[in-house]
Amino acid sequence: MIDHPFLSTSSMHSLFGNSPLPRYLEVAKLLRQRITRGQWQVGDRLPSLQELVKEFDVARVTVRQAMDLLVHEGLVSPQQGRGTFVTAVPTERQLHTVTTMGELAELYRDSRAQLLNLEEACAAPKLEDNDGKPAQKYFYMRRVHLLDGEPYCVISLYLDDRIFQQAPDRVREELIIPLLMSMPGVTIAKARQRLTIGAADVEEAGHLKLPANSPVALVRRVFNDAEGTAIYLADVIYRGDFVKLEMVMNP
Repeated sequence: MIDHPFLSTSSMHSLFGNSPLPRYLEVAKLLRQRITRGQWQVGDRLPSLQELVKEFDVARVTVRQAMDLLVHEGLVSPQQGRGTFVTAVPTERQLHTVTTMGELAELYRDSRAQLLNLEEACAAPKLEDNDGKPAQKYFYMRRVHLLDGEPYCVISLYLDDRIFQQAPDRVREELIIPLLMSMPGVTIAKARQRLTIGAADVEEAGHLKLPANSPVALVRRVFNDAEGTAIYLADVIYRGDFVKLEMVMNP
C-alpha cells in the first residue's frame, strides 16, 4: 500500500496502522532510531531511496521528507553520486535514574531549566488512597520546563499553602524540588512517584512541540510530611525522548 501525500494519514497502513502522525515523521522516527541504536553508524551509507520506499511501503516524497528532516537535524548528509551517509548520532537528552530525594534535587539543580508559568490558583488536588492526608489549602501552578529553549515537560503541581506563603516569589520563579529541600522547617518524610506511558493530548502536545498522540511519560509525584500530609503533589508529562527507565535487578 503506497501512501499518497494528499490522502488522509488516518487510513490504515501495513506498517504504521492508523497512526495520526504524518507518514514522513513516522519514517524519520524509525530511521533516527536505527542510528541511535547503532544499526547504522557514523560513516555508514543508508539504503537507497527506492529500497526505503519498498521497505516502508510509502511514496518517494514521504521518504524524501523524512530524509530532509534528518539532514536538518545534522544526522545524515547526502553526497551526490554516492548516496546518503550517517554523520552524527542523536544526542541523548534523557532523565537519569534517581533513587533518593537528594539525587532528585541535584538532577533538577543541574538541569538549569527555564520556566514558563501557564496559570496559578488556589485549588485542591484529587488525592488517591495512599497519597496521605490533604492540607487545609493548596497553591496550584501549571508550568512548562525548558532546557536550552526546548520544552521537555509540562507540570501541574499542588503545594501546601503554608509552604507557599513562606516564599511565594521563589515558588513562582524557581524549581520547586530543590527549593523544598532547602527551605527551613520543611520536612519530607515520605516521597514516591509512579511512571506510566501515555499519549500527548492536543494541548500538551502544543506545549511540548510534539504531534498530538505522541508517546509521553506520565509521572505522578507525592511528598508527605511527618504527619502524613501531602505537602506536594505533581502530575508531570515528559516528552518520550527525554525519559529512560533503568531498573537494577538483583539475581
